This record gives sequence, C-alpha cells and structure tokens, in this order.
Amino acid sequence: MNKYKILAAVVATALMSVAGAASAQVAVNGGGASLPADLYKGSTDSILPANFNYAVTGSGTGKSTFLGSGSFAGQTTVAHFIGSDSVLSGGPDLVPTAGSERAIYNATYNTPGLATYYGPLLQFPSVATSVTIPFNKAGAALNISDADLCRIFAGAVSDWSQVSGSGRSGELKIVYRDESSGTSELLTRFLTTVCPLQPGLDLSGTALKNGAFSVQSTFKNLFTGNAAPSARFVPATATGGTALYNTVFSTEGYVGYVGPDVIPSLDDATRIAQLRGYSPNEVNVSATLGSIAPPSTPEELANPSRWAPVFTNPTTGYPIAGYTNFVIGQCYKNAAVATQIRLFLNRHYGTAGATDQAVRDHGFIPLTAAWKTAVREQIATVTAPNGLQNASVCGSGATLIGRP
Repeated sequence: MNKYKILAAVVATALMSVAGAASAQVAVNGGGASLPADLYKGSTDSILPANFNYAVTGSGTGKSTFLGSGSFAGQTTVAHFIGSDSVLSGGPDLVPTAGSERAIYNATYNTPGLATYYGPLLQFPSVATSVTIPFNKAGAALNISDADLCRIFAGAVSDWSQVSGSGRSGELKIVYRDESSGTSELLTRFLTTVCPLQPGLDLSGTALKNGAFSVQSTFKNLFTGNAAPSARFVPATATGGTALYNTVFSTEGYVGYVGPDVIPSLDDATRIAQLRGYSPNEVNVSATLGSIAPPSTPEELANPSRWAPVFTNPTTGYPIAGYTNFVIGQCYKNAAVATQIRLFLNRHYGTAGATDQAVRDHGFIPLTAAWKTAVREQIATVTAPNGLQNASVCGSGATLIGRP
C-alpha cells in the first residue's frame, strides 16, 4: 500500500473484534479480484472481519467460481461472496441478454422450483479505484497523451522516443495481466471509448482484432488469435497486481497497468504516468465519481447492472477510474452467514466511516455518502425488497432458500 497508518490499523482491528463478537463466528468464504486483495485480506488494516476468507484469483476466476456454485481452493463451502472489478455481463436492462453471465445464473440458480434455487444476485460497489500506468524508464515527470496511450497498448510503439514529450529513448515493452482481470477490463473499456476519438490515429496495422480496441477482462484477447504479440508484450510473472508492478520494475523500458494499492507514491510522475495532466491520486479520481447517482426507482434497484456503474471517458480528472464491486446472494440457507455479511455491510457503508481510512491508505477512495446510504438502506436492510435475506424473496424457516 502507499501509506501505513499504524494507529488506524489498531483501531480497525479492535472494531472488527467488537463487531465479530456480536454474533456467531461462522466462516464466510469468498475470493476474486486481486486489485483490492490487500484491502480485503492481506494486511494489518484489511477491512474484512477475521472470519471472512478471501482467495486471490482475479475477477474472472472469482466470477466463474461464484456463478458456477463452486468453492475456492482451501474453502469447503460454496462461495458466499466475491470481489470483482469486472461487472457481471448481461447488458443494462433488468432482463439480461441471452447467454450472458446474469442470464445463465438466473436460469440455473434463480428459477423457482429448481433444486438449486438460490435467489437473486446482488452486485454493488465497494470502493472507487484508478488504474495506474507504472513505467520503468528514468527521466523527468511523464504525461502520456490519449493517442500515445492507445498506440502503446496496441503495440504500435517500439521505442520511448515515439512517446510525445517523454524525453526518453530505448526499447519499450508492455507488461500485461495474463489472467482474466477486472483491472484489464477497466483499462480496455477506457481505450475502447477513447481511441476512436483521436484525430488521425490509425491502429489498423496492429494485431488488434479488426484494428480496434474492445472491452476485455483478459488483455490478450484484444489481439488476433487471443495472443498478445510477443515482440512487444510481456505477461506478468504471476497472478495479481503486485506481480505486474514487480515485473515492470524488473527491466528497464517496461510499462504496464495496475491498481493503486501497490504503488508507493501515486504522485511520483517519474514512475507513475500522468494522464491528461492528472496523477491518479484521490483528489483527481474523485472528480470523475460524482457524475453517476445510485439507483432509485424500483426497476433500477432490482437491476444488478444499475448497481455497477462504469466510467468510459470522463470529462475531468484522472480518466481511468471505476469501482471494484462485491457480488453476494440475496438469500443464504445458513442465516448466520447472512447475519455476518450484514454486520460487515453496515460497518463498511456506515455513516461513521469506520473503514474509510484503511481504504485511503491502500490508495482507494471511499464511496460517496449517497452510494453508502443506498447500499446500507437497499441491500443491508432486511426489509428492503432487494435486501439481504428479505423474507418475501428468501422465505423463512423450512421454506428458506439461498446459497448453501
């Protein structure tokens, strides 16, 4: 993480102990996104309670495990929750598109009468994040233009002298996440939106499918044959953002993309590139976050896609930003699991801001008050129509449905 606040960590640990003592300590099992892994489970100020397990697999494996009713390595029960920077596919409407992740889940686990009837899924933001561009080439502060960023990640740049205003020369190579990753999805969504808007930019001679970017959670799937051109691209040495960051700084000339948690200083533009003149710190990322309000109408509240907003080309602030999300079930057969999840949600999204300092110390940004209120009142509250363990949806006693 970019800062450590020892006092905050001690206080957070004490608060988690108090909250945990409030109800039976059943194991709550999950995993997924590596981008927020240290924030969730991996440092002294991690925000998940002690009885929550979190397996770092990347968003793609996390989604497939959860949606397939599987369990993570070392966990003996069906996954109770996941973290994912990659949103559930299904389109913007309440009824998901055929063949999408939401549609397949609904047909398998959210259809009354099935033996595997678990009830609806709930997807909602956890914290806001940037996608940073670390690079390993000595020189002055670096500000990369949109057009040059497009050319770099398309594989159209072979030397640092081709990056406008870099003041650098020498071979340039791109380090990428080899596994399915929400970080890759956030980056490619931005490039897909922005690159066609660059005057005179022609990427048709690259290995990009159809000469253009597309939204992909697996970075190499941008390219023909689903393989990144070896001459310009280097896969990270292992799963996760730390591996990518370490790979970038293992060899001069490398550049990559990673979440903020592993960055020592988000304001050091000699190692972390500025985009549009902005560094990926909280002030600059916050400028992009207020443009999308939480869902409010009954149809929006029931639609998982409305709970996972995406930012494609913000008009101000650091441009590659978004949310990392939680995905949980609305219903659980083990009521104690639901109780534990609710305790955590009320703390993380509470008005007291109990986890805000830890979120900031890891380089992330707490949700706005409006989004916290929406999650607390519409998801954590049992009486809300879409609330966790709502009896009218999940039943009770012998009729209780839900994830095992």
